[in-house]
Amino acid sequence: MATKKATKKSATKKSSTKKAIKKVPAKKSAAKKSPAKKSPAKKTASEKSPAKKSSRKYGPGVGKQVETEMREMHQGKLKSGRSGKKVTNPKQAIAIALSEAREKGEKVPENPNK
Repeated sequence: MATKKATKKSATKKSSTKKAIKKVPAKKSAAKKSPAKKSPAKKTASEKSPAKKSSRKYGPGVGKQVETEMREMHQGKLKSGRSGKKVTNPKQAIAIALSEAREKGEKVPENPNK
């Protein structure tokens, strides 16, 4: 019986050493690789077009208009145009503020839906 246990122990030791050895995949040849892509050079402040003074889409008064409309919406005082229903959606409140700012003549981009 002692001989069977000894042979089993030696067999398990051999199998554990086999698990520890890992196969290393063969390296691919350098001819198949494509050349590295270069990133385009970044423009510095002096290279950018000096003609643009301001790149703001919205004028400063528009932000104040949106603030007041949002405040009214949170207080429950903001009503929609024709129906007069209470506005609960923040996106709708912003849309109302932008349309009112357009009527006042503020700098606002055109409405894409019209």
